[in-house]
Amino acid sequence: MTAWFNRNLERNNLRKYSERHLLPQRTKGGNWGNFFRKLSITNWFILINILFFILIALLISLNIFTEEKIFSFFALRAISLFDGALWTLLTSMFSHRWLPDLFFNIISLFFVGNLLEKIIGRKKYFWFYICAGLFAGLFYAVLSFYFGRNEIGAKIFVDPELYSLGASGAIFGIAGLLAVLTPLMKVYLVAGPIIALVIQSVIGSVFPNSSINSISNLIITIYIFISIFSLFSFNPTLRKISLPLGMPFWIMPLVAIVPLIIIGLFVPLPIGNTAHLGGLIAGAVYGVYLKNKYRKKTDYIRNYFRGG
Repeated sequence: MTAWFNRNLERNNLRKYSERHLLPQRTKGGNWGNFFRKLSITNWFILINILFFILIALLISLNIFTEEKIFSFFALRAISLFDGALWTLLTSMFSHRWLPDLFFNIISLFFVGNLLEKIIGRKKYFWFYICAGLFAGLFYAVLSFYFGRNEIGAKIFVDPELYSLGASGAIFGIAGLLAVLTPLMKVYLVAGPIIALVIQSVIGSVFPNSSINSISNLIITIYIFISIFSLFSFNPTLRKISLPLGMPFWIMPLVAIVPLIIIGLFVPLPIGNTAHLGGLIAGAVYGVYLKNKYRKKTDYIRNYFRGG
């Protein structure tokens, strides 16, 4: 009886192992199931961002709810957060209103997110991304609520009545962590779309109700899409359309934040600089923690990704 039991137990175990590892096409969910299981955490985050964008666009286009109602549920607003809308810290991380903003964020996330995920592992990466995004949103909301109520404060910290959407706070968290772990790795800041957004804001301020504003918005939106797709070109000349600026990773987040804060004092920009700063702080703090706890590993990572 014992021999029979052991033989059948072995057979069952072998069958389970074969179905799991040797015959993936027969596992539950088939090829689609295997596809979703193989997605990186970063690519899951990208997929969620896309789904949220489609959902918000559908809700707005179908006029089921007013835009105000939709944004009050998905977007982060400092005054609403302090009234109890705590869930918006999370939903705003995955929500976007404009397609160029979504494209720019998911492409940035694809490159830096997948790199960081391979360095620190899926589990650490998942929780870090969520925590960095939450901290970035909270940092933004607190500064907006307490310091954004006057004219100068609103330019720096954003009016607490305004809504905020986007994954960039969490993405800057990734950038802050990589700036600590791989400070000498050479990266490229895609300056073209950022400069285009500044120009768009300047034109919108100078010609708020003019057809010039509409035309410039169209031209700038087309340029942003072209510059983003040029990054995937094998032609170095085409890639220059996006104005890539090479620099060591440790300086990249500062270059991406400080000039925009200064420009924002004179021109209203659709960019949450304080959320970016909050994400950067979260990433830098976690990076210092990892360096102190795993000194040999982080030293190896630093040297491995040293710029040439």
